[in-house]
Amino acid sequence: MTKIDPTGGQAYPDDAILADLDRMIDEFDPPPAGLVERIQFAIALEDLDVEVARWVRADSLAGVRGGDQGTITFTVSDLTVMINLTRIGENNRIDGWLVPAGEHSVEVRVAEHGSRETTADEGGRFVLDGVPRGTTQIIIQLDGPPARTVVTPTVLL
Repeated sequence: MTKIDPTGGQAYPDDAILADLDRMIDEFDPPPAGLVERIQFAIALEDLDVEVARWVRADSLAGVRGGDQGTITFTVSDLTVMINLTRIGENNRIDGWLVPAGEHSVEVRVAEHGSRETTADEGGRFVLDGVPRGTTQIIIQLDGPPARTVVTPTVLL
């Protein structure tokens, strides 16, 4: 199918028009850098049968001993996940707590840096040092019963 230019009657194939439109959109209103990668990271979970926690609170605190700190709380049904973030140089230290407490598997995924795993102690506490900065998700494997997986929304740490 072709379109006729009303000013001169010249025929333009649809493909050429769409190619010009695509070029103009890319030039004048490009997507944010890394958007596709962040979306792929957020949906790239092996097990799609997960519960997604919601972000409850994010408090930025003044620097402590020269580093930045912040507390983020997530919740889903009967589980609360609280993390305290301390920036140390180019990395983060994550101190976390699960309520109700239990020895559950905790995985912290950071886009383009892979993941780090640990197990919360019987009091629900977990610590991960040297976590790179970037787009991050936390995945908690609850042993149950019933066994289930909880994932937080992606956050930029």
